[in-house]
Amino acid sequence: MIWKRWLTYDPYKKLWFWVGRPFTFILRDVWHKAEFVWIIGLVSLGVWMGHNFDWLIVLKIMSIFTVGFIFGHLFWAKDYIPDQQLPDEDIIAFPEED
Repeated sequence: MIWKRWLTYDPYKKLWFWVGRPFTFILRDVWHKAEFVWIIGLVSLGVWMGHNFDWLIVLKIMSIFTVGFIFGHLFWAKDYIPDQQLPDEDIIAFPEED
């Protein structure tokens, strides 16, 4: 019975079993533990794009990113909780044998 429910989950939720928690939580932890590395990486990406692409393309990409960044903070932002876990009722555990 539990297997049937588990098989209906999308592939992302099935990966939670192997990882233990959503990738968004993991990525948030990595960002907060190594902000300087991320900032240097993003600046380096910007410099590389500036040298290898036309400026109009770079500005379009930056504007799309900026709109997403603003929407993310206005509408989808939540407080950062270190090593955040899912609530007990949302945890996807490996199905028990019938």
